[in-house]
Amino acid sequence: MGAAIQARGLRKSYGDFEAVRGIDFEVAPGEVFALLGPNGAGKTTTVEILEGLRPRTAGDVKVLGYDPGTDVRAIKDRIGVCLQSTNLPDKITVREALALFAAFYSRNIDRDRLMQRLQLWEKRNEFYSRLSGGQKQRVALALAMVNDPQMIFLDEPTTGLDPQVRLEIHGLISELRDAKRTILLTTHYIEEAERLCDRVAILDEGKIIALGTPREIQARTLGQSRIEIRTAQPLPADVPPFEESEKHALSDGGTLLTVYSPRPARTLPDLVKWIDQQGIDLEDIHLKRPTLEDVFIELTGKRLRE
Repeated sequence: MGAAIQARGLRKSYGDFEAVRGIDFEVAPGEVFALLGPNGAGKTTTVEILEGLRPRTAGDVKVLGYDPGTDVRAIKDRIGVCLQSTNLPDKITVREALALFAAFYSRNIDRDRLMQRLQLWEKRNEFYSRLSGGQKQRVALALAMVNDPQMIFLDEPTTGLDPQVRLEIHGLISELRDAKRTILLTTHYIEEAERLCDRVAILDEGKIIALGTPREIQARTLGQSRIEIRTAQPLPADVPPFEESEKHALSDGGTLLTVYSPRPARTLPDLVKWIDQQGIDLEDIHLKRPTLEDVFIELTGKRLRE
């Protein structure tokens, strides 16, 4: 099979404002791919173009082999879409909502099994207005899956949900991933992208500024891990260089030593040996690899939530 999504030189302008500024990327079949960036980066605009909901200004785009600008009906019959917010009539039940949406497509899956899978079976006859926020998001996911889609778009699927519901949604996405569904999601949650996605494109001001697996982006941009050592007594001020380390810093009255190294497995034994030679008790060790948040700050000078 070819790529599930191909975008070349994709642009979208609103008057003089260019929201998407010539981006290129591909998504392979069965891949979980994330567009990561702050609000206003162009994530939702890009996704709406791919879904056939918004016309593009320029560029070549294919989704499942179709042009979303002209083959709208064919694309919509084969994809599932979970928007940032889904609002249904207050008095529609969960069962009725799934039946209504199923009527829009040429193929369906067993809706009863779908409700059971998404923990909605007990709420199947409940009015939409009486559902909790997490239950409403599960309904939105059910509506996106009712046509057994080849590809699913999830636009910030966990924004505004409490941590427990977010973990539930992460579990559902992991199940879809294991079933080899192609998924494109947008998010500004770092841990979401790192946990769920095969590859990530980081967007800022309408441009892709980094593309690859989370680990590739972290290594390519920063390439350093941070070793944090906490001791019971203050360490000497004259900290020596350790094997493969590049720099270090002492804080908290000398009881917290932070060492930066591209090869922490080589640095750590040398570091622990030196502390032991000082006769100082070791209380805690943390090895922290650079996060996508660290990458974004280095590339743009700002945080993802800004």
